[in-house]
Amino acid sequence: MMTTALKRSLAALCLWSVAASVTASYGDHEGARQLVEELVAEERGLDRERLLQVLAQAERQEAILEAMSRPAERVKPWHEYRQIFLTRQREQEGLEFYATHRDTFTRAEEAFGVPAEILLAIIGVETHYGRIAGSYRVIDALATLAFDFPRRAGFFSRELKNYLILTEEQQLDPLAMKGSYAGAMGYGQFMPSSYRAYAVDFDGDGEIDIWNNPADAIGSVANYLRRHGWRSGEAIVAAAEAGTEVPGEWFSAGLVPQRTVAELNAAGLRSAQPLEPDARATAIRFELEDGHEYWLGLHNFYVITRYNHSAMYAMSVYQLSQRLAAGMQL
Repeated sequence: MMTTALKRSLAALCLWSVAASVTASYGDHEGARQLVEELVAEERGLDRERLLQVLAQAERQEAILEAMSRPAERVKPWHEYRQIFLTRQREQEGLEFYATHRDTFTRAEEAFGVPAEILLAIIGVETHYGRIAGSYRVIDALATLAFDFPRRAGFFSRELKNYLILTEEQQLDPLAMKGSYAGAMGYGQFMPSSYRAYAVDFDGDGEIDIWNNPADAIGSVANYLRRHGWRSGEAIVAAAEAGTEVPGEWFSAGLVPQRTVAELNAAGLRSAQPLEPDARATAIRFELEDGHEYWLGLHNFYVITRYNHSAMYAMSVYQLSQRLAAGMQL
């Protein structure tokens, strides 16, 4: 028969094991050592021992692995997903943020050709205008996903490399920076590779800071969209009506606009507003509580999905932007 003392010892051992699995570091992880060797070989000026010391202080986070298994875009239908973002609170906070940074938004729209309301909506959807930008250490998030999330290990290994290079380039403490459970950072939730490629010093102070500097964050989001092909002055998306003859597979054909508006109209997916017949669009169908709603996603809609590869995400940004735009004119 197991004694009470033995039971207590085993219980304590189990608790210790759980805690150890949550906070285990990557100092001796084979993948971490291989990543460091690759970085040292690929990049000049990176110190092997310093990189190993940083990764030795990175900790595996079970909560991150759990969060990655249930993103809202995959588990919620549109009529529930949109309720996360299209709220009166997010609209009101957006108008307050815009009032504070109006000149920066105006300058960004003029410089990059992206409407201020789109920039505002993206920052609103991503982080509640910087209020909720993530509480995980970026090093923990990226190491956990690079070394313990096999399905996307390649992607997160590249992002971890970019993060280590970025912190060296920007003279940032790699153990101090905070972000989302996926390692996205700042007001606009840039991944490290996007930070290095698209973040800009929009206020000219000699530093690029998307964590604490709204001007840099706003300019960086605008630069990201322009560099991904934003077309100034063009429509984004158009409501549509669908006949029963529209091929069902058209609604799962991907986000890239491949068919012309004329072709979609001829098949029974008709836009509620005039569009150029030769413009390219993608057929979109969203699930409602009772039935569906239909849209034609145009080129600029596709550009928004380059920020987050989800039609529901892009539609949330668009619809929030329309609400914000109405308030911005007052």
